[in-house]
Amino acid sequence: MNHDHESSITNGEMPMMCYGGKDLARSYRTVRANTLKIVEEIPESKLDFVAAPGTRTIRQLLTHIALSDSFSGVHKEKRTSFEGINFPQLIGQMQAEEQMPRTKSEVIALLTQRGEETASWIEGLSDDFLAEPFNQPPGMTPATKTRFEMIMSLKEHEMHHRAQLMLMQRMIGQVPHLTRAMQERFAAAAAQRT
Repeated sequence: MNHDHESSITNGEMPMMCYGGKDLARSYRTVRANTLKIVEEIPESKLDFVAAPGTRTIRQLLTHIALSDSFSGVHKEKRTSFEGINFPQLIGQMQAEEQMPRTKSEVIALLTQRGEETASWIEGLSDDFLAEPFNQPPGMTPATKTRFEMIMSLKEHEMHHRAQLMLMQRMIGQVPHLTRAMQERFAAAAAQRT
């Protein structure tokens, strides 16, 4: 596989993706399922917990996660750059949505609906589409990224915030489900050795 996507495309060939849209959708669904498990375990009375002044509450962070797929619009519109995107307006809209009061069930519904819509869209993406270059804003390094890298960042972004949520769970006295599962596996393995 030619790792220089710009020269591959220039030469008229598209690199074969070893990890395609179906794989990316599957892993995106796994990440979202783990995020949903976290919100299911947090009592509604703790959704307004804030870890430090000036940071998002748990409720706001979950809303932020749910709405982060908004950035995939540039790919759905088949744009090749961010030209014409009003980032301050887009961020302002997301921040306003984060401030809207939502019940726990509404947050879960938002995460579920937006997550499945995004995963279904990703699942249908072709290798050729994922390999296309997308120009970054002037001064950014690298100057281009593949759509694959940018779309995968949706999952990475959620995992970043899920780590924050897991720390917040610890701060409200909970042990996150992924930690409990790991502890159970280690305990089972230790029991088999004795």
